[in-house]
Amino acid sequence: MKIFSFNTKLLTLVVALLVAASADNSLYAQRSRRGVQKRYTSPEEIQRRQDSVKYRLNEDVVPYGDSTNTEVADEPQHDSNRPAQIDSVMAMWRASNAKEYYDDYFAQFQTYSTTLNDSLKFNSTDSLYIARMQAIMTPVPLTYNYEVRAAIDRFSSAAYAKTFSYAYYYFPIIEEEFINAGIPIEIRTLAVVESGLSPLAKSGKDAVGIWQFIPSTGREYGLEINSMVDERCNPRLASRAAAQYFKRMYNVYGDWTLAIAAYNCGPGRVNRALSNSGVSLENAGELFWDIYEYLPHETRNYVPLYMGATYAFAYHEAHGVKFPEPPMPLAVDTVMIHRPLHLEQVSSTLDVDLEVLKMLNPEYTMMIIPATTKSYPLTLPVELFTEFSRRSEEIYAKDSLYLKEYVVHANIEKKKHEAPPATYHTVKKGETLSGIASKYGCTVKQLMSWNNIKNANALRIGQRLRVSRPQ
Repeated sequence: MKIFSFNTKLLTLVVALLVAASADNSLYAQRSRRGVQKRYTSPEEIQRRQDSVKYRLNEDVVPYGDSTNTEVADEPQHDSNRPAQIDSVMAMWRASNAKEYYDDYFAQFQTYSTTLNDSLKFNSTDSLYIARMQAIMTPVPLTYNYEVRAAIDRFSSAAYAKTFSYAYYYFPIIEEEFINAGIPIEIRTLAVVESGLSPLAKSGKDAVGIWQFIPSTGREYGLEINSMVDERCNPRLASRAAAQYFKRMYNVYGDWTLAIAAYNCGPGRVNRALSNSGVSLENAGELFWDIYEYLPHETRNYVPLYMGATYAFAYHEAHGVKFPEPPMPLAVDTVMIHRPLHLEQVSSTLDVDLEVLKMLNPEYTMMIIPATTKSYPLTLPVELFTEFSRRSEEIYAKDSLYLKEYVVHANIEKKKHEAPPATYHTVKKGETLSGIASKYGCTVKQLMSWNNIKNANALRIGQRLRVSRPQ
């Protein structure tokens, strides 16, 4: 498999620009020692650098004296442009490779699928799907049956093309965290099932983010959750927490399908299913399917959905589906912020849309980075890094305009520790406290305490219950 696909010409340009930038710094240092504050580069030097880059790209070089275009010689050129050029080229290079890696992955399975169709005569679509799934090598066992076939049909449709396009941005983040944790990267497609690859997805159980953590579990795995920051929405931190959870469950069961099942319904229900089925972890075959009928209904569908999404990600082109271009920039990096900052301070100063900043920094629920007692990351398109650094004073000077009530750091700290908005549930016919508690990831005792309920059997239809922990 081709792990990285390099655009040689683009990479050569990056190297050339880096060499030229190094020369810039050396020349500037010499001028500084002489006390000369020269704010432009001579036409001869400009041409020399351009010729150097063209030479490295094997392009024609026109001698400076023969050039008929003198516009570049007449306009002063600032050395500060060079880092910005490098940022721009690096962004092009990184975005190109990020997309090419997955496009090559898809092409391999498309070629294999075409070979299968040409060389073998399949009696049914099922036999073709089985042959395709067997080519997906993964530590997570992939089974084919009626439930998985239904999931394949669902995720291989054009309706999921836009959802899967977000994989170009989120899957490299997820894969890096999974590799660091030592778990199979193929579990990445479970994020499609969980949230449709949306970091702002929210379920009725108060689960949030790309991996749908409820507040208690998120905090258990080190995620900060308050009125201004919800790290369940940060794809990297949430993926790191999810990787820890999967690894912990695998260490318990020694089976990835049960680890995935436990992510959905919790280890307690998996343990009960194992106990009720009489299946032993030591003597089991395909563990998930051995206890299938003893698991909650949602979990019975959950693991087949994962398998269907894994198949669809590899073979969507065989179903005539193409993923569109993702809506966010693929080449990004982070800068640490050490003082309060509103995202609009950045968008109003740099050439970047506020919606793009919100998409790249979804954990800041009020668009404010509350960096008072600790630093927080700001994710930016790579091509804006130099400009952000160069104009940082101008950006921070706008805090009185965009932060107003938060200019005093104590106000931000107070806001961070305010309780998030409470979650309520209206009781419907036939509902019980135990059922409601299960739905929102709490206990009957907690519900009774939060709502001053004396009798657990005395619920009224239409009664409004608080189902999140008071802060």
